[in-house]
Amino acid sequence: MELIVKPTEICNFACTFCSSPHLSKEKGKILDIDKIFQFLKRFPQTNTLIINGGDPLMVRPNYYWRILEHIEANNLITKISFTTNLWDFYLHPEKWTALFQHERVGVTTSFNYGETRRVSKSKNFTEDLFWKVSDKFSNLIGYRPDFISVVNDQNESTALDNVLLAKKMNVECKLNYAMASGRESRPYQLSKIYQIYLEIIKNKLTPWEFNTKELIKGINKRTTICPRNRTCDSGIRCIQPSGDYYSCGAFGDDHEHSIDFDQEMNDTNISTPLSDNFELSSLKMECFGCPMFEICNGCHKTISDLKRFNMVESHCQLMKQLEKEICLLGNDFNLFKVKEMDNVGKHNSFN
Repeated sequence: MELIVKPTEICNFACTFCSSPHLSKEKGKILDIDKIFQFLKRFPQTNTLIINGGDPLMVRPNYYWRILEHIEANNLITKISFTTNLWDFYLHPEKWTALFQHERVGVTTSFNYGETRRVSKSKNFTEDLFWKVSDKFSNLIGYRPDFISVVNDQNESTALDNVLLAKKMNVECKLNYAMASGRESRPYQLSKIYQIYLEIIKNKLTPWEFNTKELIKGINKRTTICPRNRTCDSGIRCIQPSGDYYSCGAFGDDHEHSIDFDQEMNDTNISTPLSDNFELSSLKMECFGCPMFEICNGCHKTISDLKRFNMVESHCQLMKQLEKEICLLGNDFNLFKVKEMDNVGKHNSFN
């Protein structure tokens, strides 16, 4: 089991693509830590607590030290993986250094080119600033963090630039397509992100982008990695700051398909609200006979988004153009003979 913990929706950035400013009226609410302890008692084999936000560094470090103390006091296998912009670490490293050096803690950060990622409404989070944050983290914690980039219609032209930056930094980035939550008026079309993954392969940048590697390794196979996991709701949970409980962080942002927390904590059964929902099983009936089924229908949230915004046919049209090229990936093993880099992907929350 994996648990996505959103302790707060407060963030110290002002990114234009971010959903957090539009998700809750209770902006200052902090998740009751006892909810996490209850979950770990119910699911003691939880592998990872994936901490995101908002930005998780808007909560005091003691909150996370208490979680670590609980994990160790109960002999759990659980590790903690932060996804954070690291800005508060950059400004106040003394608050976070010991926590981030802990053997159970890993950190992933985030970066986008262009004007979408902002320290404030008037100040962009530039590559120069990102290098400064990354350098400080590397010097104090001992490794350079991998990073996530969110691709949308406004910044798609710079998608490969993020991967080139990861190569320069000798880390791994993860290009995620924007979903339709909060501020996103429409999702990024799924087939367009696969077009970008193919460009990454053609440009021999595969070692530095997580989703492209997963595409090659898992082509025509069922994978457990988000967002290509049709059975995700049997192994992933998400708790929002209000204590609302979901099987998907993105649906949690939409306040859709919730699970009764108290019931599941006291029940031997596991709820699967997404897998059990016929409307979320496929984009259209024809998908079940298509070789691209697992790719196009791997994420229930994406199915919901593309249907809601009437993007199914435009997605399908482009995916059919990419189909042959994608299917050939599984047979061309030379594409994946890449140098293994010891410091890539070890501390991230990608999987």
